[in-house]
Amino acid sequence: MQFVEPSREVLAETLLAAGPHAPTLCEGWDTRHLAAHLYLREHRPAAALGFFMKPFAGKTAKAMDDMVEKASTTEGYAKLVKAFQAGPPRLSPMHLKSVDNSANLTEYFVHTEDIRRAGDRWAPRALDSEYSDALWSDLLKRAAILYRGVDVGIILVRPDGPRHVAKRAAVSVAIVGEPCELLLHAHGRTQQALVMFEGQPDAVALLESADIGL
Repeated sequence: MQFVEPSREVLAETLLAAGPHAPTLCEGWDTRHLAAHLYLREHRPAAALGFFMKPFAGKTAKAMDDMVEKASTTEGYAKLVKAFQAGPPRLSPMHLKSVDNSANLTEYFVHTEDIRRAGDRWAPRALDSEYSDALWSDLLKRAAILYRGVDVGIILVRPDGPRHVAKRAAVSVAIVGEPCELLLHAHGRTQQALVMFEGQPDAVALLESADIGL
């Protein structure tokens, strides 16, 4: 099943409901910055290179600043979010379904939760089982990279049984949680992810102090 398009709708609705100045879990960013980031990577890939390559960071920062300023009003912000919601243009690589799915399945889920979980009052969403399975599959492709900075072995464990060795080491920690929660933990949202750790106390302490995510 295709989950990216409905996820885009949910993310856009969450952005609009929050307004332009709401906090997010992305350090230094409010919802205006997040909306600008989402728009740039799909509509202006040349201006978004700085998200991935440091030599282009200045150009990307300038483009972000310009868009954030224009999105400071309710009208400007709504226009930006609606432009993102409309989807990538035909000439964007993300117009291709395969690229869109690879680039955005996890991106949209994580950023939706970046808004939802930035406040004091939130609850986890009840996700369709097929959507959860899709997030789990996407996590398995990236887990080794996301946990590369951890000095212990990592085993990802779903409550319904499946497990995945993300990193091998002499001493390991099992991280237990629903696929969406494991996904958030692996992307550095460690304080908001609803997961449990199983392992030696010293190993768990190393995991909790590690740099996780991209």
